Amino acid sequence: DVLADALDKATEEVLIQGHSPSRKVGEIDNRGSHFYLALHWAEELAKQTQDAELAQYFAPVAQKLRENEEKIATELLAPQGSAGDIGGYYLPDDEKAFKVMRPSATLNEIIDSMVAR
Repeated sequence: DVLADALDKATEEVLIQGHSPSRKVGEIDNRGSHFYLALHWAEELAKQTQDAELAQYFAPVAQKLRENEEKIATELLAPQGSAGDIGGYYLPDDEKAFKVMRPSATLNEIIDSMVAR
């Protein structure tokens, strides 16, 4: 219930802020819209009061995402306009696909730190 409510609010914020994906090079794509959904979701989880432990866990995550928003957005836009090699259409190579789909070292570090906690 807490997660779902926060996700609803985050989705609304993505739509209000215009962070939906565009099909034009140089504009936000699926990677960027997923980043903004994660940012807004983390912020909503951090400020909710129904689950203090969850709020405490997501507060530093939300802060890191917000502080690095511009850098992450830039890193996510960088690979646009050039072909990405994922090692095949039907059976992509995981390592190559991760490299193409996770182009932001900053965002990856924040996500990976969550797993290590």
